[in-house]
Amino acid sequence: MTKGRKNGLYSGISEELSALMRTGWADTERHDLRLAEQAPYAARRRAALSARFPGERLVIPSGGLKVRSNDDSYPFRPYSGYVHMTGDQARDGALVLEPRADGGHDAYCYQLPRDGRDDDEFWSGPTAELWMGRRRSLAEAQRVLGLPCRDVRTAVRDLASAASSGAPTRIVRGIAPDLEAAVSTDGERDAELEGALSDLRLVKDDWEVAELRKAVDSTVRGFTDVIGELSRAVATSERWIEGTFFRRARLEGNSVGYGSICAAGEHATIMHWTDNDGPVRPGDLLLLDAGVETHTLYTADVTRTLPISGTFTPLQRRVYDAVYEAQEAGMAAVRPGAAYRDFHEAAQRHLAGRLVEWGFIEGPAERAYALGLQRRFTMAGTGHMLGLDVHDCARARTEEYVDGVLEPGMVLTVEPGLYFQPDDLTVPEEWRGIGVRIEDDLLVTEDGHQNLSGGLPRSADEVEAWMARFAG
Repeated sequence: MTKGRKNGLYSGISEELSALMRTGWADTERHDLRLAEQAPYAARRRAALSARFPGERLVIPSGGLKVRSNDDSYPFRPYSGYVHMTGDQARDGALVLEPRADGGHDAYCYQLPRDGRDDDEFWSGPTAELWMGRRRSLAEAQRVLGLPCRDVRTAVRDLASAASSGAPTRIVRGIAPDLEAAVSTDGERDAELEGALSDLRLVKDDWEVAELRKAVDSTVRGFTDVIGELSRAVATSERWIEGTFFRRARLEGNSVGYGSICAAGEHATIMHWTDNDGPVRPGDLLLLDAGVETHTLYTADVTRTLPISGTFTPLQRRVYDAVYEAQEAGMAAVRPGAAYRDFHEAAQRHLAGRLVEWGFIEGPAERAYALGLQRRFTMAGTGHMLGLDVHDCARARTEEYVDGVLEPGMVLTVEPGLYFQPDDLTVPEEWRGIGVRIEDDLLVTEDGHQNLSGGLPRSADEVEAWMARFAG
């Protein structure tokens, strides 16, 4: 019998209730499921991973639930490396690549199977389907993923047994402690596996690019929704903006890809303002940084800075134009064969020049940039890779990422900004509390780049016309 919740209203399960619950259930096995569209792409990704680690066992867990409060859990979101290699989103699962004598691997996927109806677990256990929702059977999962699927409840035993075969094992750490305990591995070698999983996401395949287009298109609609409800936000708070965008994200996708930044007034100077509980005042700016995550977990990441009253003040426009020009310079540097750092350096050099011109840092501009003096007012880098994670490929090798070269299929953000803190005495008072960021999602193409989020206006004039058309 499953241990009941402390202070629950029922003290146990009678034999009669147990017998009643085990009978009268229809067979719900689905035989109409087909191979997922992503499955062939995932198979090619696994082949690329296999080629990097011949003769080694690779274990990539999906992860499990995390407690939010007492017995309430956060919404589950699987480890991105697992999703990329399988196309699956099941919790408490794991992908295993078992080495073959020829240097290749046999891949199989551990899954939590459906509950049977011959005991009380299906309605009273910790993973009870009547509480948590229907899962795929192992046969169903196999048809969808194109992978042999096994019962995850045997994973610890199976891995411990396989470890005795002599083949070295690598596992992605920090996700499934029970699986980590079942194998003997080296932390540095495990980190190499995690790095390889990030490396393999640097260049997106055609299927991934299509998903990112979906994410961006939904995000564009979400931004337009926000403009249409700005008057309600003025009457309430930043939370109305957050809720408005979230509605679009849930309607068309899985959720938001990260905590939305709905920063009005001086909150726009806080890089990662996610409290979203402040006032929305006419005359101030609204910095909205948000992205829709698709049902397949690919996310957009877009920022626009909007004049809440519909038009920029002369000073707001001055700052906005400087950031826009910096973004133009950065975007112009995005092309195949260019160093990854080029777009960042182009944008930052422009901002350093403007700050010298305004008298906020000491010039000349090239010296100011070389010393990083502009960082007092720009703070962050100018962009990052984008994909399954909003800051995708974060564990990739440095020589492949920030010290690497852009290739067709890479997707990255270009997002310069200027932030004048409300307590910064080095700038005139009227500048304090102004924060501006403009961010777009760029796909590197064979002959340059494509701005996936180009459906959103960027220049100051375009933004004002857009707001005049849609603002409510």
